[in-house]
Amino acid sequence: MPYLARTHQLKQSLLYHIFNRGNARNEIFHDREDYEYWIVLLDRYSIAHDIWIYHWVIMPNHYHLLIEIGEPEKISSVMAGIGRSYVYYYHRKYKTSGHLWEGRFKSQPIQKEMYLLACGRYIERTPVKAKLVKLAEGYRYSSARYYVYGMDDRVTREDPLFGTFGKGLSEQREGYKQFLETFDSEDAVLFENLEDPQGSKEFLNRLVKENGLFLPRRQGRPRK
Repeated sequence: MPYLARTHQLKQSLLYHIFNRGNARNEIFHDREDYEYWIVLLDRYSIAHDIWIYHWVIMPNHYHLLIEIGEPEKISSVMAGIGRSYVYYYHRKYKTSGHLWEGRFKSQPIQKEMYLLACGRYIERTPVKAKLVKLAEGYRYSSARYYVYGMDDRVTREDPLFGTFGKGLSEQREGYKQFLETFDSEDAVLFENLEDPQGSKEFLNRLVKENGLFLPRRQGRPRK
């Protein structure tokens, strides 16, 4: 297969599970305005930088995103821009200063065909695990409501595999609701350590780590 075709194929399969949290695990989202401003930032940057956000959650002291980005090389600058924008907003609103985030965001490469749904479920069940709600779709600030209730949240792009849950929209939503409830703890382990990419051997062999970020391997780059 020609190199350009292989690279295109990898980019079509490559997703990133993104995570960051407040410095010292402190809360960084305190009220509705904070959550909604973060959503505004996600909406703005996703439109400007060709990003599809398939699954997401905003917790009081951290966030998760599962994204596809047209140019993976831009992910660091995009996430840094979102982070800085929120820091400016936060310090201005609460009259604080200093580090807001624990550090640089973490990113885990995920192979779309194998782990898109499983990683999405892991993300959307975070509030259930934290005992904030009993059902994932009961949490206001996640993509679960989009899939179960069809609520437009300005951020979620429909998961390409959502249609596999049924023939019609009602059946798909009910199927997805059941999927969220039948949680697989073995799958969850795959997404807890964001240092470990998840995918087939072929997928992993076509990635290279540069400055802490996994990217599609360029032509002629030797394997380490």
